[in-house]
Amino acid sequence: MHVSGGRKTMTYSRLDNRTHDQIRNTKITPNISPYAEGSALIEVGGTKVICTASVEDRVPMFMRNKGLGWVTAEYAMLPRATNTRTQRETKNGPSGRTQEIQRLIGRSLRAVVDTKLLGERQIFLDCDVIQADGGTRCASITGAYVALALACRKLVKTGVIRTNPILSEVAAVSVGIIEGTSVLDLAYQEDSTADVDMNVVCTGSGKFIELQGTAEKEPFSREQMDEMLILAEIGVNRLFEIQRNALAG
Repeated sequence: MHVSGGRKTMTYSRLDNRTHDQIRNTKITPNISPYAEGSALIEVGGTKVICTASVEDRVPMFMRNKGLGWVTAEYAMLPRATNTRTQRETKNGPSGRTQEIQRLIGRSLRAVVDTKLLGERQIFLDCDVIQADGGTRCASITGAYVALALACRKLVKTGVIRTNPILSEVAAVSVGIIEGTSVLDLAYQEDSTADVDMNVVCTGSGKFIELQGTAEKEPFSREQMDEMLILAEIGVNRLFEIQRNALAG
């Protein structure tokens, strides 16, 4: 990216012809499961994730008798979600990567829930990747929010709880640097060759929940980090619009 006449122009040409500040085509379809209290299918380019929210009238042992609820998550990829088959994580349990991602999803959603209003109930968010083309953890967080919002809406409607415990929206998007250019929402081919990749989780009020950034090749400057965060803000604001439209349907 270079500066021309006070404006930054993109030097890296993206494979799908997107501009540097453009997210992939994103669609959220709510209520795809007739059984879960809340559910959604999120499609971000070639990435597709089924997200369900299940309500349990109990909390983990460490949360009992505190009058607080709990939100947790599990994440998994179907064996053929990628170009080559991966083995199911059933025999030896979830891999380190899977555990990291599901903890991230859980932390991200708990950050926008008033667990006092939830009471001693647990909401289990299951995020199952059926097709992967980069950004699966970000798509899972963004889709899981819709499933969670639907589940909480149902709890209020049925009189199980009085007040909706959701405090804010939450969405996540990837950013990175490729050939010196800061770009938004990396597809797999971009992510696998990026100089820097970062995942940004934000609330609807513009606050950060988590930043995960790594220089895969060259270290990045504070100016470059600021460029990526500006792009991330553009991305999550667009995702918030898509979430609102899904929940309004």
